[in-house]
Amino acid sequence: MKNFTSAKLKKIISNIFSHSFLLILVLIWIAPLVWILLTSFRGEQGLYSTEIIPKTLTLSNYTRLFTETEIFNFGLWFMNTLIVSICSCIISAFYTLAVAYAMSRARFKMRKPFMNMALIMGLFPGFMSMIAVYYILKGVGLTEGYFILVALVLVYSGSAGLGFYIAKGYFDTIPRAIDEAAIIDGASKWDVFTKITIPLSKPIIVQTVIASFLAPWADFIFAKVIAGSNARYYTVSVGLFEMISRENVNQFFTRFAAGAVLVSIPMVILFLSIQRYYSEGNSGAVKG
Repeated sequence: MKNFTSAKLKKIISNIFSHSFLLILVLIWIAPLVWILLTSFRGEQGLYSTEIIPKTLTLSNYTRLFTETEIFNFGLWFMNTLIVSICSCIISAFYTLAVAYAMSRARFKMRKPFMNMALIMGLFPGFMSMIAVYYILKGVGLTEGYFILVALVLVYSGSAGLGFYIAKGYFDTIPRAIDEAAIIDGASKWDVFTKITIPLSKPIIVQTVIASFLAPWADFIFAKVIAGSNARYYTVSVGLFEMISRENVNQFFTRFAAGAVLVSIPMVILFLSIQRYYSEGNSGAVKG
């Protein structure tokens, strides 16, 4: 009985320490988010405020983002980013799923070497090719005017097919017997892919769509290099960075905080709108 009580006490103490440690980690993670949210409603201007909680609350930081566009046109940047992210998401998701399905189901001579090459290339960060990509785009005239947005879509979606490994792993779990039965019934490979495999793969499609949207939405490096000094075609990440440059930070910091909050809204909406499909992964097309 004494040993049982001692073991129970050790377990309670261990749980207290574990939960306390996790609580500290949660507070560390949440604190910057809460601070930036409170700052976005702060009525006092300027970066250097000793008050964590604003003395006055206002919505003017949000309204001024869209009304005072002489220096920083946040509304235009937001639309640029939304257009680029949606187009890149659609193209990238299709590329990734199509390549993953081909690698999972097809058998051809160069399949293994291609998979090894894709794995090795994926180990190198994308920005290593940044300068070369920029000069290629400049050579074909895609670094001026509206073509900047086209160039960004091409950059973000061009190499999407190399990230097929996760989707391929999921497709491998779907029995090939289903494909074979559908082909016997007269379905083409395209029918099998679109009407059977895709409906059975909703969880990996959700993961692919989210990743394909977040990459261009949050990217700074390629957007800054390709857009250069042409502020009309900035994305929100580049525009917000300009807001907190040395000469602007004290005047525009509260508006920067408001912009940072607004940037997170499309990502939250996207996740909430499609996360229900995680629980529907085993429903969809069936042979019958």
